[in-house]
Amino acid sequence: MSLKAKDYKSGIKPIWCPGCGHYSVLNAITKAMAARELATHETAIISGIGCSSRLPAYVSSYGFHGVHGRGLPLATGLKVARPDLEVVAVGGDGDGFSIGGNHFLHACRRNVDIVYIAMDNEVYGMTKGQASPTSPETWLDGKLTPHGTEVRAFQPCAIALASGAGFIARGYSGDPNGLAQLIFEGMAFPGFAFIHVLSQCVTFVPEQTAWKQQVHSVESLPDTAAEAAALMHADDGFAKGILYRNPRPVWPRPHAQAAATDPRAEFEL
Repeated sequence: MSLKAKDYKSGIKPIWCPGCGHYSVLNAITKAMAARELATHETAIISGIGCSSRLPAYVSSYGFHGVHGRGLPLATGLKVARPDLEVVAVGGDGDGFSIGGNHFLHACRRNVDIVYIAMDNEVYGMTKGQASPTSPETWLDGKLTPHGTEVRAFQPCAIALASGAGFIARGYSGDPNGLAQLIFEGMAFPGFAFIHVLSQCVTFVPEQTAWKQQVHSVESLPDTAAEAAALMHADDGFAKGILYRNPRPVWPRPHAQAAATDPRAEFEL
């Protein structure tokens, strides 16, 4: 009997703030799992530390809540040891691009067949509102940076492309069905799939409610890495959809053939 999205949720109630975008990301992940027709024992959700990294507790699957910035190496090790599992790493902008930034670069280039979902709210929410690597340099409400960070914001998708990721997409928590489609395609992609999710934190950055009017769809999928790079560097940060898709050999090589599936498989909610 096929499972529905609700069957992939655990009995633990999320404790995110009201209005947090992570609720929708959780819904999108379970919708993608249901569309992939995965048994709960065939999936593992791995995380580091942060608001978003609580997510493994809310999914009825194998899971591991690791230490700060170390979700990707944990997910990598698990996939290499258990290539039969669908391994999804989740985290936030601080966890993934600050203390975990080095692991992010090497996960992209290593190309193990896992999905990495980075929920980006441009703030350290769990520690009550400090600027993160992706905070705009002019954001004046950070408790440690009242004059703004005065540092250019980290560009996750462009960095992923430069580091060798073969699947790069951006979703928006306010579009859970569209995000579920991206996660589904990332799971089907043979190799490392990076999904950058704009997931608002209305508690510490209430102006992010305007994201709903700012997001827009990618017009077309670039054919080459050079075209994707031009798109990402000209991007306003709100283009959603698949930004780049180009399969290459999965590491470790003996597992590539067994793990590879058709990235164009049909998605149904």
